[in-house]
Amino acid sequence: MVHELIHAFDDCRAHIEWNNCEHLACSEVRAAALSGDCRFLNEIQRGNISIAGQFKRCVRRRAELSIRMSPACKATMTVKTVDKVFNACFKDT
Repeated sequence: MVHELIHAFDDCRAHIEWNNCEHLACSEVRAAALSGDCRFLNEIQRGNISIAGQFKRCVRRRAELSIRMSPACKATMTVKTVDKVFNACFKDT
């Protein structure tokens, strides 16, 4: 629920174009980082047990998974798109 509320906030604040893969990727980075999706205990339950850098890896992975499912984004461009927006959008959290 929190994840989707972050998307709603982004839509109001930044006027996201949901058919623009970069806009979508940025919103997914923010939602993954701010929603609690990547909390340490959640990651342990998923079997992702690492300390250093785990939070950022989780945010990146979840953003890639989300935009890969979008018809607005080509599956082959998922990693490049998230890489392109990650630093600016992660800093905005």
